[in-house]
Amino acid sequence: MTTNPLLIFIAAFIVNNIILIRYLGLCPFFGVSTTLTTAFGMSTACLFVMLIATWVTWTIYHFLLLPLDLIFLRTAVFILIIATLVQFVEIFLKKNFKALYSAMGIYLPLITTNCAILAVTFLAIDYRFSLILATIFALGNALGFGLVIVLFSAIRERLEFAPLSRSFKGYPIAFIAASLVALAFLGFIGLFGLPL
Repeated sequence: MTTNPLLIFIAAFIVNNIILIRYLGLCPFFGVSTTLTTAFGMSTACLFVMLIATWVTWTIYHFLLLPLDLIFLRTAVFILIIATLVQFVEIFLKKNFKALYSAMGIYLPLITTNCAILAVTFLAIDYRFSLILATIFALGNALGFGLVIVLFSAIRERLEFAPLSRSFKGYPIAFIAASLVALAFLGFIGLFGLPL
């Protein structure tokens, strides 16, 4: 993997998009992308949690798990960290930003089960990124997640009023639309010589 911060960001944001290329985070992608408002709320919450989770898990892995030879506990520790961070973010927003909490309060508990966040924390360590490069990687993935989910919610809102047969309404047309968007993102493979 490259150590160029711009290429890492572009690879995470577009070329190796967490939803459309890696197929992670599909539950919120299909479940929350029904309206633009809910999609934006989920992508904003995921941005905060993904960045903070990457910082905390990278630090704990390199300064606690690795020196004490407890790498086998990585999955359990990372899941606990993400769940704890989601609770802290929820408490912080509830106390300090009540309007923001009420806007995305429903979506905060769902972030705990978002496999994309756990995958980004694993990948940042598996790629042997420094803390700064891991942060850039997490930011690219979070913004790519947000871009795709907001873009797809706009598509789904338009599909609600499309003249479709009953058998295509709902999830069937959503899967077809998602596959077409994924095909568009496949065109970015090989951009700047970045591997998949």
